[in-house]
Amino acid sequence: MSGGDNLDFEIRPNQAPVAVAERDALLVNPGFGRVFTDHMVTVRYAEGKGWYDARVEARASISIDPASAVLHYAQEIFEGLKAYKMADGGVAMFRPDANAARFAQSAQRMAMPALPTATFLQSLREIIRIDRSWIPQSDEGSLYLRPFAYASEVFLGVRPSREYLYLVIASPVGAYFSGGVKPVSVWVSPDFTRAAPGGTGAAKCGGNYAAGLSAQAEAIENGCDQVVYLDAVERKNIDELGGMNVFFVLDDGSLATPPLTGTILPGITRDSVIQLAQRAGRRVAERPVSMDEWREGAASGRIREAFACGTAAVITPIGTVKSPDFEFTVADGGSGEVTMGLRKELVDIQRGRAADPFGWVHRVL
Repeated sequence: MSGGDNLDFEIRPNQAPVAVAERDALLVNPGFGRVFTDHMVTVRYAEGKGWYDARVEARASISIDPASAVLHYAQEIFEGLKAYKMADGGVAMFRPDANAARFAQSAQRMAMPALPTATFLQSLREIIRIDRSWIPQSDEGSLYLRPFAYASEVFLGVRPSREYLYLVIASPVGAYFSGGVKPVSVWVSPDFTRAAPGGTGAAKCGGNYAAGLSAQAEAIENGCDQVVYLDAVERKNIDELGGMNVFFVLDDGSLATPPLTGTILPGITRDSVIQLAQRAGRRVAERPVSMDEWREGAASGRIREAFACGTAAVITPIGTVKSPDFEFTVADGGSGEVTMGLRKELVDIQRGRAADPFGWVHRVL
């Protein structure tokens, strides 16, 4: 079957998987994005044919022609989500349908064909099933799933590619930050911006992250964990961190977060936090928050907490903010009660330790 919403995946098990003892040793402390499972998913696309040749096969290097379109014009998109061991021993994904929708939106922005939602979801289920023994048992452990697609046509010319390759690889991971869940420091970039109105800020494409590497290096040079960007027009409002959305907890218990105006990524964790907070009776304002408001609010006590959120790090408190012109702490620089309460609530739902009133958890095994 080819070209439709319901592709049949051919399963080709790896004939030389990692030995059990070696795999178990790797899972003790996998870090983040350093260890990979035995298999990958591949699906091909050709103009006039649609999506076809869906496979689960041994993870291997990709042969790529030097004239492949992606290497010259950067037509590429990706997603990131996790599979978790549940409290009852099963395995589930968290909101993969939202990732499928965002993958399609990113494809549209990058002039790429949309992968059918059914195919996207099935590709994730297939790799989880075949590589389920790679899911770590630790409290912070999970199987990070990386679906991505790129322009594979061999040609030089500025137009959308006519051929694409979609893949899924999987990586067992621990905590995103090496120190575990503790307040991070952020660097307010004085020179770099992440995205401008009309750009690709709302798409999850590699170019957004490549453009942020210099800013992230600058943050590290100044002793910070992450960079925080200001808007590209007025250079005064908070956009997002290098790879995460940001929230502020006010003294009345309400939350504020920058609005989705097309310049920041519509984070799935961001949306989950909003729904969790609202369900608990907290007001959530999606509105511009200026750097001045953050700085003055931290000094006056109006802003009690700040945190970053994303699939990889889940929810991480922000303790210190630095720039070439100032430095301040948020409250006492520690982990706030609201921040850590939301984190616990979200993680408990993800791992099946709490009820899921939203239908977010998708069981696989």
